Amino acid sequence: MCRNIVPLNNLEPAATDDECHDAALQFVRKIAGTTKPSRVNQEVFDRAVAEIAHATRHLLDGLVTTAPAKNRAEEAAKRQARSADRYEAIRVFQQEKRAARSAS
Repeated sequence: MCRNIVPLNNLEPAATDDECHDAALQFVRKIAGTTKPSRVNQEVFDRAVAEIAHATRHLLDGLVTTAPAKNRAEEAAKRQARSADRYEAIRVFQQEKRAARSAS
């Protein structure tokens, strides 16, 4: 799954239509393999985003859960911490790789 698409279910306050649209846009970009479609494909691209955003809204409105709602700020902090860990691991790996190259 795209790292930019975040879970929208069971949040307090509930997911907005803009968040559904943003998730749909990321999904269509991933599937299409482009962030900016050509003029010829713009209409079909926009239609796909609108249809997926609509389906996402219906999905979120229809889901039922007994779990307590998640706090948006806490969930964002968890995502940022995972991202920082991931980028730190990449930085360490690259540093070790450079050190190994210069040693040989």
